[in-house]
Amino acid sequence: MARPDLLLICALLHDIGKGWPGDHSTSGAVVARDIGARLGLPEDDVRVLETVVRHHLLLPETATRRDIDDPVTVQTVTSAVSGVPGREREVVDLLAALAVADGGATGPAAWGAWKAGLVAELARRATAALSGGTPPPAPALGADHLALARHDGAAVRVTGSRITIAAPDRPGLLWRAAGVLALHRLAVKTARVISSPSASPAQTAVLDFTAVPEYGTPPDPAGLEADLRRMLAGRLDVAERLERRARSVRIRPGVTVPPPRVMIVDDASRTATVVEVRAHDRPGLLWRVGQALGSCGLQVRAAQVDTLGAEAVDVFYVVDEQGRPLDDPDALAAVRTRVLKTLR
Repeated sequence: MARPDLLLICALLHDIGKGWPGDHSTSGAVVARDIGARLGLPEDDVRVLETVVRHHLLLPETATRRDIDDPVTVQTVTSAVSGVPGREREVVDLLAALAVADGGATGPAAWGAWKAGLVAELARRATAALSGGTPPPAPALGADHLALARHDGAAVRVTGSRITIAAPDRPGLLWRAAGVLALHRLAVKTARVISSPSASPAQTAVLDFTAVPEYGTPPDPAGLEADLRRMLAGRLDVAERLERRARSVRIRPGVTVPPPRVMIVDDASRTATVVEVRAHDRPGLLWRVGQALGSCGLQVRAAQVDTLGAEAVDVFYVVDEQGRPLDDPDALAAVRTRVLKTLR
């Protein structure tokens, strides 16, 4: 770090707003600003300290709840750090280092290789944007994806936590595949439909998932592929098996389950409607929400999944049948109502 002294002070004060009214990051930024001034820090350093405390959750929350390939996601970060002219990249470095320390101190449930990778990549892209670099192109099919897509029916490739599926394209393919992954006790973290170029096989979709085992080792790819083929052929009742699993989950006595919340996030993307769902985590949650979105005539283009204790935060990037975001208030209200009904 260029300024380890500032990083140490930011780490000491980042949660100092807890216990004050309102958002602890906002109230903590005011306290940190006053403390920085009383410590005798230069005015620019005080502004850096205030900005870092105010936005100390920016990188992990944005990286895990927004599509990192959407240009608006990086713009969200660069706009947040623009309050300290000339030191924006330093602020991003401080935020990235603080995210590592904060997540690691919280525990393995709050920090792991998946989240660390996303935060590091978002910080890298934000730094590149602040330096005038061009954003990376949208994900496209590479040679390995094209080779997988040539398989007849459904094909699966498992490489660590990354699962790639090539299958005949059909409405709702992403959330149906997510349901099969849930049956194999895989917790989906990210999901994406990679657009097929004209040279790829017609009507073939390639899905890219990041998924980790709920416990133990990853499942056998052959078993995954077999179940995917059965699902595509209509010979696997994913809904019934997921319901059976959900019924077997017991909520501990005395544990309060908060009601689900569904929000339409404005200005999170220019090319899709962003739907954020917060609900008690349970097997196949992504499947259920995806099914509700599909019943509204929407296609899930990408999804980000995060878990805060027993609460899941699922974010869906959806488009209509013409590939456009929704802009009709009545249609958006109907989507929210349908998803809430599914979760209750």
